Amino acid sequence: MKAIGYRQPGAIERHDALEDIELPRPVPAGGDILVEVAAVSVNPVDTKIRKGVSADAGQWKVLGWDAVGKVVETGPEAKSFKVGDEVFYAGSLIRPGANSQFHLVDERIVGNKPKTLSNAEAAALPLTAITAWEMLFDRLDIAKPVPGAANAIVIIGGAGGVGSIAIQLVRALTDLTVIATASRPETQDWVKTLGAHHVVDHSKPIAEQVAALGIGAPAFVFSTTETHRHLKEVIELIAPQGRFGLIDDPESLDVLGFKRKAISIHWELMFTRSIYETADIAEQGKLLNEVSRLVDEGKIRTTVTETLSPINAANLKKAHAALESGKTRGKVVLEGF
Repeated sequence: MKAIGYRQPGAIERHDALEDIELPRPVPAGGDILVEVAAVSVNPVDTKIRKGVSADAGQWKVLGWDAVGKVVETGPEAKSFKVGDEVFYAGSLIRPGANSQFHLVDERIVGNKPKTLSNAEAAALPLTAITAWEMLFDRLDIAKPVPGAANAIVIIGGAGGVGSIAIQLVRALTDLTVIATASRPETQDWVKTLGAHHVVDHSKPIAEQVAALGIGAPAFVFSTTETHRHLKEVIELIAPQGRFGLIDDPESLDVLGFKRKAISIHWELMFTRSIYETADIAEQGKLLNEVSRLVDEGKIRTTVTETLSPINAANLKKAHAALESGKTRGKVVLEGF
């Protein structure tokens, strides 16, 4: 089968940063299903691993943690899907990625593809939707108010992949006021179209701009990027006893400033459930089915902003370079082998 992989980590400009390769077609066992991949998207995790993680000796490293496709085979213990079902999912960080014609995945972390979306449109959603959902409802528990705080959430990096779906989930499922950050006219317009009530510029001091809105100190802050740059502003703007969550990887994070306000701090990694096969791993499949329902009911929409075709090394390198530029809106998707 066709696939895209690499052996040595490094910069995307290298000729061998990503290569078109041939690999054996996998065979499902246990509760796995085999999916014929129709579309994939690119996430920051792809670029981080490509730059820093080598393939095992004599092997290829295949990336890709967002996929849409059809089930073509099922393992003997798989019960939730049958051949021909259209599915979408984000996969597992400790298994080969989905940048391949056929991909094995544990059925418990798979959802039914939204019926109203194309393959490319659906491929933009799984990883970011799971990340946003788990942060909002499992970690920050935004359904539980913070006494005395403004019923509001600040989403730092609102125009990125996770921010784009987080805004929509908050608007569709809660009555919180959404304050999104964006620094360029096109990204500010983007977050407004997704439903942000207010937009502030994260290239300038955030706390002062949030205070100027006159709504009070927000109960929640969700930082999707550049947390180390904005930490002092977050400490200043968040309400006492508020809840703060982040998903990026700052080299260091001095959280002592949160103590005076008794702020709880939450880190989210959507791969935790699949890495450790937690007792609630199947929640990710249920969550994706709920996202499908919301999409098909018109309550949230895809966050794809660019589609490249076919799925090959050249286009995947373009997508990685775009993501590393830090200037993308929403998601970049590749479609079709």
